[in-house]
Amino acid sequence: MESMITLYCKKLKIGKVFYQDYKNIEAETHEGFLLELLKREWENREIVRKKRLLKAANFDVIKTFENYSFQGIQIPPSITIDEIKKTDFISKKENLILYGPVGTGKSHLATAIGVEACSQGKKVRFFRTAALVNILTDAKAKGELRKLMRQIEKCDLLICDEWGYVPF
Repeated sequence: MESMITLYCKKLKIGKVFYQDYKNIEAETHEGFLLELLKREWENREIVRKKRLLKAANFDVIKTFENYSFQGIQIPPSITIDEIKKTDFISKKENLILYGPVGTGKSHLATAIGVEACSQGKKVRFFRTAALVNILTDAKAKGELRKLMRQIEKCDLLICDEWGYVPF
């Protein structure tokens, strides 16, 4: 019976998490058992999806708000720290531009915002600006600029870091 469950899960493209621990589920009804089983599969798929979004974002290093200090950071009155942390500006289709001297935490903040956006299920891409310029130049030379631009346009959040290192 167990091998048949495994077989049908594979045919239905349902992961191992779905059927590995089903024996440990305690429920009073068939519906309760099924509900718990489906809930576990949904939670697992969300974890996998968020990991995939983080990987696709291409962060150099994963940084969160946990270790970030907003001390010494000037924020305009039109936005709050809480709105930044919740990434509210993304759904409003607003830009957030971080600028200041080297070593003030701009990259950390940008990455923390991107990681939070990924955890909310948003598509994020992180580029060092110089690298993005090179990627765009190469794509144009290969006749693939339109394709690259479509990929970038699908993002909910585009992070371009280290603008100051690109000569205008």
